[in-house]
Amino acid sequence: MTLRRTTALSWAILPLLLLPWGNAVLRAEMLDAFDDLSAWEIHTAEGVEAEMAQDLGQRGMGMRLDFDFHGSGGFLIARRRLAMELPDNYNLSFYIRGEALPNNLEIKLIGPEGQNVWWFRKRNFEFPSKWRKITVKKRHFSKAWGPSDEPLKHISAIEIAVSAGMGGKGSVWIDELELVPRPVTALPPSAPKIRASTSDGTTAPENLLDQDPDTVWHSGTIAEQQWLMLDFGQVREFGGLVIDWDREDYALAYDVELSDDGQHWSQVYSVEDSIGGRDYVYLPDAESRFLLLNLRRSSRGKGYGIRSLQIKPYAFSATPNHFYSSIARDQKRGLYPRYFYNEQTYWTVVGTPGGEHEALINEDGMVELKAGAYSVEPFLFLDDRLITWLEVQRTVELLDGYLPIPSVVWHYDGLRLKITALATGDAARSRLLLRYELSNEGTKPKRGHLYLALRPFQVNPPWQSLNMQGGVGAIQSISYADSTVIIDGATALHSLSPVQGFGAAKFEQGDITHYLKNDTLPSFRTLGDRQRRASAALQYAFDLAPNATQTYLVTAPLDGPPSADPKHDGVEWDKALARTKASWDRKLERVDIRFPGEAQDLIAILKTTLAYILINQDGPALQPGSRDYARSWIRDGAITANALLALGLTTPVRRYIEWYARFVDADGRVPCCVDHRGPDPTPEYDSQGEWIYLVMQYYRFTRDIGFLTEMWPSVKRAVRYLEALRQSHLERRHADDEDAQALFRGLLPRSISHEGYSARPVHSYWDDFFALRGYKDAAEMARILGERELASNYAQMRDAMRRDLYASIQESMHLHGIDYIPGAAELGDFDATSTAIAVDPVGELAHLPQAALRATFERYFQFLNQRLEVPETWTAYTPYEWRIVTALIRMGERKRAHTLSGFLLQGLRPRFWNEWAEIVWRDEKAPRFIGDMPHTWVGAEYLRALRTLLVYERESDHALVLAAGVPDEWITREPGVSARRLPTYYGPLNFTYHDTPAGARVVEIGGDLALPPGGIVVHSPHPDPIAAVTVNGEPWTRFDAHEVRVDRFPVRLELHFAADPAGRTTP
Repeated sequence: MTLRRTTALSWAILPLLLLPWGNAVLRAEMLDAFDDLSAWEIHTAEGVEAEMAQDLGQRGMGMRLDFDFHGSGGFLIARRRLAMELPDNYNLSFYIRGEALPNNLEIKLIGPEGQNVWWFRKRNFEFPSKWRKITVKKRHFSKAWGPSDEPLKHISAIEIAVSAGMGGKGSVWIDELELVPRPVTALPPSAPKIRASTSDGTTAPENLLDQDPDTVWHSGTIAEQQWLMLDFGQVREFGGLVIDWDREDYALAYDVELSDDGQHWSQVYSVEDSIGGRDYVYLPDAESRFLLLNLRRSSRGKGYGIRSLQIKPYAFSATPNHFYSSIARDQKRGLYPRYFYNEQTYWTVVGTPGGEHEALINEDGMVELKAGAYSVEPFLFLDDRLITWLEVQRTVELLDGYLPIPSVVWHYDGLRLKITALATGDAARSRLLLRYELSNEGTKPKRGHLYLALRPFQVNPPWQSLNMQGGVGAIQSISYADSTVIIDGATALHSLSPVQGFGAAKFEQGDITHYLKNDTLPSFRTLGDRQRRASAALQYAFDLAPNATQTYLVTAPLDGPPSADPKHDGVEWDKALARTKASWDRKLERVDIRFPGEAQDLIAILKTTLAYILINQDGPALQPGSRDYARSWIRDGAITANALLALGLTTPVRRYIEWYARFVDADGRVPCCVDHRGPDPTPEYDSQGEWIYLVMQYYRFTRDIGFLTEMWPSVKRAVRYLEALRQSHLERRHADDEDAQALFRGLLPRSISHEGYSARPVHSYWDDFFALRGYKDAAEMARILGERELASNYAQMRDAMRRDLYASIQESMHLHGIDYIPGAAELGDFDATSTAIAVDPVGELAHLPQAALRATFERYFQFLNQRLEVPETWTAYTPYEWRIVTALIRMGERKRAHTLSGFLLQGLRPRFWNEWAEIVWRDEKAPRFIGDMPHTWVGAEYLRALRTLLVYERESDHALVLAAGVPDEWITREPGVSARRLPTYYGPLNFTYHDTPAGARVVEIGGDLALPPGGIVVHSPHPDPIAAVTVNGEPWTRFDAHEVRVDRFPVRLELHFAADPAGRTTP
């Protein structure tokens, strides 16, 4: 914009323009003006259609990218080969406009040979309708993938990509791609020269920069419009301002404008309703020589006073989260969420089974009402001070120790605040009820206020940034009427309890805690905030005698429309709680498992984990998380579905299979992942085997032959796709490399399906083992469905896959000089967590190279012991290691399985919410990415391990194995171990396992089992060998030292040992 100024201002600027710039101008290089597109090529993911065309540019001609995502995920890439050396520092700029829904904009720098890629990524970029210049500084590029962490010095290509955010169909125009070298190191900024329109004669503008609170600048008092200008002497970077106003004379309205030459000005910030005090001015990535404060309206009409003006560095506002962290550190600790102080916080999920929307509650009592947008936080005003999460002692709990109805409890000076979150309703229409229960546990009356603050902060911390950015959210508008808060046009919160007060503030009027710490509220009930950082609070009074309790209820919509008349919602907490509890118990108690004493806590964790899986499920889609991992991966889904089936929840699995089947392509390709954008086109080759396994597992647990027949065509397509992958790889160029031919023959192609190989595709045995599982299950399905020829063909494919897989493993071990089973053929890497799938669910224990298998887990246990004995040696782990517990039990390593279980149970955070994150850090407060929580793929691995401890189906001899992981001390403690209605491949199982006064062990097996072909195998954890067995009262001889095999049902076994605990000989 061109700035209108008085003649006095123009004359004031003129001498400043004669100052030297300080740095020599570095010459820009136009990489492409897009007058010719022949150097560009376009690439798309499968299912995405795109075209490149020349069109009018910002100046001359430009490049237009037309695309259609066709309801799927994926990407389109415009790529230009461009071999060049990058300067040590630079800006990359281009002009852009678009007619498209918000999608992800990516600029990629491709290193030599394409191995290392660095990118600049704008999630959900809103394409401007008019040309806009985008400038990307070197520091804005981050590593996307590749083996090196060093910034690129040479590139071989540059890519401009659009990946699916909201997807859809549209066009994007690009013009004037330019590289501008920059100085490597900027000189330390010198003190700027400062000028003002007027001064009152007793103060000077230079006083603003001396950081002395006793000095001040004051403008003249006659003219309403005044200005203050800083000249840095050269173009420099900065991130914002902190302005401390005079207590009486401050600007209600002002603008911040920037210029490089003092003549052409751009307005970058504007305020209309400041309340004085301290203002934080957000100027992300600002760069200029001149900065102007245009002061437009004063508080008293008597000019403007500023006590201090701080020019903050780039880091001050590098992101909205950096900005709020800067503010939080400048305020009393506790006024802002814990993560703004660089401290980890943990949370759990609240919702209904299959609902699309979930709330989050963290351990400080903060509740996220709308994903990515805003939360409600509790504050107490008591004894003339504001009480925050910092001042209280807090605990967390679940209703009855296992129901997904979480609470956070604050304790402060005899006052107890219990915050409970309850999701009621169903997937079609649900709401969140929040109960704030205040109890006076002291001996003196307690009088004060409870405040529920609504702020644009998420529960997820800023470092949660995989598929969404945690930390700061957004609130653009707030209104309040009839006890209901409307945020951004939708009902956010409705109070079912009488409200004493309400107030809202724009960011420029101060955060809501600015008012709460003085036990006041802003006067506004309706407002809009251009910065989308508004905040508000509801106020409730309390006056509690000793032992008195007062409760406050608020409600928020989750799924479906809010009640038409929220004043008369009719929600009563006790009734809603009873209905919800009963509904959850019907789902979670289909299987009844009992352990003695503290071991029963494992069952509480089991029930909670089941509930979390159902809450994370959006409609039919099984998902491992509700925020960062709100996507449905087939690998997560197959394992999670297996856990649900094994614990009696078949309906969600059937819905999931029916839904995912829609995305299996005609050629048999199974997408690795599906979300709101549709199927992800990333080629990950474990998907086909996992899909086949999922379908077969549903049949094994339900015996639904009709459903198996319905799914059979998709299974056949998946097998064809698998076999095509193998054959194409068999025919690839390994003839001139004998080692490669032996190493890769018959394997699936390289991929990144296993999370450890995202930087570089490799031949992951994870893919190949799941392919083997798929071939095995396909052959079995064909036999069941009477497809004899296909059964024979699939069995041959299975055997060939197994032969080539084990040959490759042996070759990899030989090439790398290792004695363990590697994770990837060409790496020879150690990854016991991945290798564990070969034992289960792939079922290859009888075929795996036994020495290498034992060496793998021996090596793992050395690592585990090191973690246990010297905790400082480990930093983080993933609780996917529950897979290893399952493998160890099947391998007969009961003691080691329990040692590992004990370690993994320590990773529950917080302990009494019964959940794991995907990543557990030794330092619980470390501000690090943790995946999502509760992470229900991890949870599913826990469920599988716990079931294996009780019962599992052994593939090698088709036996049903009982109690392989049960320790003897559980059996000898009342009431022993029992399970009822436990699903198996052979029908529902009931069994009990306990001891007798004489020291014998009694196992009673019932239910509705079809006797397994290999019989029932019962393990004995007794330290002494079995000496004698009776079956249904008669002697039995089919046993060895530690297990009994029976071929009848129902059955009662008595196991006798060489000596009972008292030393008496038993029969």
